[in-house]
Amino acid sequence: MNVTSRQDTGTPTAAPKAARTGRLTSASALAGHFASRYSVIAIWVAMIAVYAAAEPGVFLTKGTFQTTFGSQQALVFLTMALLCTVCVGEFVDLSVPAVFGFSATILPVLVVEHGWGVWTAALVAVLGAIVVGVVNGLLVVVVGVNTIVVTLGMGTLLGGIALWLSHLNTVSGLPTGFGKIALYSVGGLPVSFYYGVVLVAGFAYLLAFTPLGRHIRFVGANREVSRLSGIRVNRIRFGSFVASGALCGVGAVISVAALGGYNPTTSDTLLLPVFASVFLGTAIVLPGRFNPVGTFIGIYFLATGILGLQLLGLEAWVSSVFYGGVLVAAVTISTLLRRRSP
Repeated sequence: MNVTSRQDTGTPTAAPKAARTGRLTSASALAGHFASRYSVIAIWVAMIAVYAAAEPGVFLTKGTFQTTFGSQQALVFLTMALLCTVCVGEFVDLSVPAVFGFSATILPVLVVEHGWGVWTAALVAVLGAIVVGVVNGLLVVVVGVNTIVVTLGMGTLLGGIALWLSHLNTVSGLPTGFGKIALYSVGGLPVSFYYGVVLVAGFAYLLAFTPLGRHIRFVGANREVSRLSGIRVNRIRFGSFVASGALCGVGAVISVAALGGYNPTTSDTLLLPVFASVFLGTAIVLPGRFNPVGTFIGIYFLATGILGLQLLGLEAWVSSVFYGGVLVAAVTISTLLRRRSP
């Protein structure tokens, strides 16, 4: 009887212990799930709080908000252009900033120095960027030249052409009305900010909910398996370079409209922010995966960090230090998350 009684007493206690263990495991997994996706956003909020405390009455102002969210339209278009090729497995397209700068130089040069109509010149600037995307795609996909070699060479070539076209100077003097396509205020922010929001939302929708988006993901994950599954791998890879060029061209037109001109020497400064934002995006929303929404958040995370440091009185070199440090950290995090993914 005693044995039976002990068994009767002991048996029911195993189930609650197992249930508690299961709940703890489930809670731990849920916490890890949210931490891996939203920890950067939490750091962003904490960073804002620190800057607000360090610079009361300076950081949390309308001007700071407008500067942070109203001045990154070029970076939004450039990162989405880079994502076009990154998502299909072409990880190192170094020509993106140079394609942007080439297109941004064509527009004011044609209008100011050759008397073209601004809209015709804008169309030619976009078409020029698309042609570069076509050439990149042909060399990488059809001929089979290494992506780094092609894009590094193309970026250097286009940078030289842009400097030649501009005579090493800023070319400005576009019609004032043209600037409205980028600077028209909506809710206290320039309309160009909302162009970026629409672009990111459309890109995210394409990747998540369309057959083309699924094919892009499959090609990026494994080209040979995708090819055996009937996906036209080379067509998608080629199209990604063309789409990248198109986004660089459109982004360049919007940026030139906002600035009233362009100096091609600034193109080189865009390379590090573009890669830092794209790789930081792999630690947000979809851990270990390149994604438009994470990249979009990463852009403004970086912009907030740099602006806050500059308001604290640090010199211009802080942007290079910040972007470089974040790029190293982002690539490390992305590598670790990819190892953990099934």
